[in-house]
Amino acid sequence: MSTLAYEIVDVFTDRPFAGNPLAVVFGADGLATEQMQALAMEFNLSETVFVLPPTQVGVTYRARIFTPAAELPFAGHPSIGAAVTATRRGLFAAGQVAQECGAGVMQIEVGQDGATLTGGIPTLGPELGPEPLLEMAGLTSDDHVGPAARVAGCGLEFPYLPVRPDAVARARVNSAAARRYGVEHVSVFSWNAESQTAHARVFVPGLGVPEDPATGSAALGLGVWLVASGLLPGDGRSNYTVFQGAELNRPSVLACTVTAGGGVALGATVTGNVVPIARGEIVVPPFVG
Repeated sequence: MSTLAYEIVDVFTDRPFAGNPLAVVFGADGLATEQMQALAMEFNLSETVFVLPPTQVGVTYRARIFTPAAELPFAGHPSIGAAVTATRRGLFAAGQVAQECGAGVMQIEVGQDGATLTGGIPTLGPELGPEPLLEMAGLTSDDHVGPAARVAGCGLEFPYLPVRPDAVARARVNSAAARRYGVEHVSVFSWNAESQTAHARVFVPGLGVPEDPATGSAALGLGVWLVASGLLPGDGRSNYTVFQGAELNRPSVLACTVTAGGGVALGATVTGNVVPIARGEIVVPPFVG
């Protein structure tokens, strides 16, 4: 019976059984998309990443990323977790690596304990009425504070909903509202301007993940939103930190930077540690043609 090697790691934490758990699968070059999806359903983590040979010249490796329900073009904690785990297994050396994924080629600086991911080209959408997002998060109009909600991203876009600090812990995902409004995911957060920190929760009911313990792609896009909303400088490089996952007993820390010019975000990075948890072999699912 054919099997594949895998590892489970916790990302965006410096201790085991915190952060965001991730399955990293190796040797899946010959698998069909449906087989990869079946493995992601079996692991049943927020994401499973497959480390594959690159298809482009000058790229270190290719990553395919799946939630239990669908494939993603890009995600933060699988990108960091895959790069660090593959380095530890000796597939390539630490340092600057290039990851090919559905959103393009991402640059990752791999260190001994973790990695820094540079996001894709920043994108910014129009301002949004907060009511659908508030309903999706189980909150009311009194909970919305600060600048307008809007979509932003650095490879994967999210709607960002700023709320009162006490509202973050009270948020509860309303999957029925998400389906009614056609919203797959939302980042609900409070912002502390003095410490330049965010307390965030990310709900992803449309992709089979009711709540994510740590979301690197959302942390990257938050920097774009913060610059556009005037909460971080419109020129130069700013540091900010995202705290996430406490409500799931998976505390996570995402250290970020955003570089801006002329009031527009030009790029963002997110850094996190990767802690090994388990390794083993998993059976290859049957191919259904």
